[in-house]
Amino acid sequence: MSINIGLSEQQRQGVVELLNKVLADAYLLLIKTKKYHWDVVGPQFRTLHELWEEQYEALTTNIDAVAERVRALNGYPLGTADSFLKNATIKEHPGDLPNANEMVKRLVIDHEQIIRNLREFVDQTSEEFHDEGTSDFLTGLMEEHEEMAWMLRSFIEGEALEGSGQRDKELVSKK
Repeated sequence: MSINIGLSEQQRQGVVELLNKVLADAYLLLIKTKKYHWDVVGPQFRTLHELWEEQYEALTTNIDAVAERVRALNGYPLGTADSFLKNATIKEHPGDLPNANEMVKRLVIDHEQIIRNLREFVDQTSEEFHDEGTSDFLTGLMEEHEEMAWMLRSFIEGEALEGSGQRDKELVSKK
């Protein structure tokens, strides 16, 4: 049965291509987050292990939602490691096992890349493809990545300030 939702085939295909890029990045980020969840060691183990479990569960939910949005537009989501690697903007670090702080930094960088992409895609889906539904959907995803990045940045900032007294000085100077 043909689809008639007020978007042309060309508009839907343009949106599907963007969503598949979102899907590719989300899948690579999921893999990295799970890998770091498994491999983290040190005094931050429990905190990061639990944080990353929360984040990879959210990423899994989002991946499913993106794939379902692709199908709702009568497209097909990417579904192979090769296609994810070819369409992703974030990069893997094969054979490299960083320390806990570097793991956090890399995930922040990845979330921020995805956020920048999503900002662009929100505008593109609205202005170029006139698909406000997908624009709204992508805005929600962007907000989730912003929160995840903030949580990770807060961890790094807490590590940098811990023991130095700098945080106390900053709080006192704000009063």
